[in-house]
Amino acid sequence: MAIDPTRFCVNRKIAPALSIEEFFQLVNKLGLHKVELRNDMKGGSVTDDLSHQQVRALAEQYGLEIVTINAVYPFNQVSDDLLARAEGLLKDAHGIGAKALVLCPLNDGTPIPAETTQAAIAQLAPLFAKYGIEGLVEPLGFPVSSLRSARLAQQLINNAGAPFKIVLDTFHHHLYEGAEQDFTDGVDINQIGLVHLSGVTDSRPTSDLTDEERLMLSEGELLKSVWQVQRLEKLGYKGVYAFEPFASEMDSWTAADIEREIRRSIELLQA
Repeated sequence: MAIDPTRFCVNRKIAPALSIEEFFQLVNKLGLHKVELRNDMKGGSVTDDLSHQQVRALAEQYGLEIVTINAVYPFNQVSDDLLARAEGLLKDAHGIGAKALVLCPLNDGTPIPAETTQAAIAQLAPLFAKYGIEGLVEPLGFPVSSLRSARLAQQLINNAGAPFKIVLDTFHHHLYEGAEQDFTDGVDINQIGLVHLSGVTDSRPTSDLTDEERLMLSEGELLKSVWQVQRLEKLGYKGVYAFEPFASEMDSWTAADIEREIRRSIELLQA
């Protein structure tokens, strides 16, 4: 399976100990050209202590496209505070030249009706249009998530009349017991805007897995992320694959560790 290297992206979650410039340098050294930034890093903001223009200039200097900012949460529990935070992140995205902003559903065990999630998408869509930013809804597979299904997420987006797409995450696909039925029933490949990749080797029950178990790809990892990518490729997916591990052990990873793990993951995908 040969995937054009320009389709690979690196999420900043893999590099919690690196500054934005050090992260950009690393991605550039790998010969990659796409990154995702986040609003949940230790610095507390998307740009750390840099201005929008400084981040834009660094991305240009290192030949990088900022694919997304992660994330608006919980997007399907709309309030004045949520709308203000969403607009703040949209301003960040517009300011740094990011293409899209990820939307994550409530994930604390509180059920939210599908109609409420659909209404939230419809309410947020004009705000995204105002700033020219694409919305990417990411179903979370955790048992406590209020939106677990990729197919349902696509249906709600379509019903809301929003120009949003979804994020398909190989970890969350593994966690959601109905994910394979989603594909049988017809997940629209053309409505997948981004795919997140990670790997898990921990053998505890699937329902007990957390972000803490998410590392990079490896031989025999339990998410079968390589197989998931192979299927997406066969179905005609032409979009971006972003590496998004979460485990806290990455706090101690050096730039050399990160580079090694990304290269190994790409080798597995290109085998």
